[in-house]
Amino acid sequence: MKINWNYIKGTVLLLLVVFLFAFSSAKNGSRKAAKTTIEFVDEQKPFITHANVSKLLIQNQQPLTNVPKETLDLNALESALNANAMIEKAEIFLNVNGDFSAKIKQKKPIARVLTTDSYYIDSKGGYMPLSSNYTARVPVVTGNVLKTELSNIYNVASRVDADEFLKKNVVEIHQNQNKSIDLKLRQCKFIVQIGKLEYLDKKINNLKAFYKKAIKDKSLDKYSKVNLQFENQVVCTKV
Repeated sequence: MKINWNYIKGTVLLLLVVFLFAFSSAKNGSRKAAKTTIEFVDEQKPFITHANVSKLLIQNQQPLTNVPKETLDLNALESALNANAMIEKAEIFLNVNGDFSAKIKQKKPIARVLTTDSYYIDSKGGYMPLSSNYTARVPVVTGNVLKTELSNIYNVASRVDADEFLKKNVVEIHQNQNKSIDLKLRQCKFIVQIGKLEYLDKKINNLKAFYKKAIKDKSLDKYSKVNLQFENQVVCTKV
């Protein structure tokens, strides 16, 4: 009987390749994360620190560098980061060398509520807690405000944040019991009565026109109220 050495060699080579692949996979899976890199992708000051993020990146009560790669649950770690009220979006990656990286996009605060409870309203209209690491310079919100009913305040705050004049000058947004809105401007003693939010763009244009004229006339300090509640009027009350 003639022995087919080519067949035997091929079989041995195939088994060797399978063995080496399995050995390499097992060894790679048992390797621990080599290092952890945390990157903030936005340009804001950090409301949440690298140390805060590292505390969230714990699996089975162990730092990632103590956990074998094959047991890392990347989805669970990403979910833990995204559940944090300071974080808008988090993405995590693990490369073939075992290097772990997390990319963090923080929420952006656009107003700060100062009532019986203090917190930020973020750029999507949601709740954002205050940070012990950094305080944002945004308009304060006072009056009748509930954490579960922020849409009215958000509509005003987002408009302020998007407008260069308002962002520079508005320091306070006050919501009255009937949800009408008053504003206070930087270095101005008068109250700007916006009222309801209908025709908001037109009211803001009226405010800009009034402010420009009052600056020219040097009369900003002569008023106690500027009423914009009527669509085509600016009604001023003198001190």
